[in-house]
Amino acid sequence: MRHRNPRGSGAKGPDELRRQIEQTRGRLGGTVGRLTGRADVTGRARTRAADLRDKAGAMTVQLRSGAAHAGHGAQGRASRAGQLAQDRAAKAGHLLQDRAVRAGHGAQERMTRAGHLLQERAGHSRHVLRDRAVHAGHTAQHDLRLPRPVRRAVRTALRHPRPAMLAGAAGAALVGVAVVWRRVDRGGC
Repeated sequence: MRHRNPRGSGAKGPDELRRQIEQTRGRLGGTVGRLTGRADVTGRARTRAADLRDKAGAMTVQLRSGAAHAGHGAQGRASRAGQLAQDRAAKAGHLLQDRAVRAGHGAQERMTRAGHLLQERAGHSRHVLRDRAVHAGHTAQHDLRLPRPVRRAVRTALRHPRPAMLAGAAGAALVGVAVVWRRVDRGGC
């Protein structure tokens, strides 16, 4: 797949290439941060369960308060009604709490599965990208039409295969290939 620079020109030198690589790393870091925030399912489920418990508690307090303020003349009835309301509120609170816990567990399980799926896909993507970068590096290392600094950078990256170096080598290879293609398109070489 051929990617073109949105500005229409490749890196003008090693400093420009380093700057572009740093920008790409920054964007990837931001993406990872956003994915990490979305993957905090447990924290969000706990927060949701705590909110539901607070609402159930507030409803219980309101029902008790309403029962306590019943008229003096109907104190017996108010007491029975208050007790009934408290029982219902407690049952409702427990029911809401149980539902919140079940919903939290369900959400947590779904988010855990989604997190595992994301991790699995990210691992697969990482391997595919690494393999493509190594392949591009090997191709660029042996392409004599590439500028010597690009070949040297690719050779160094292949000798020291760290992910960042591979990404840099792939970027250098792509820039080198773009330079060669540009030369070929213009009738050079």
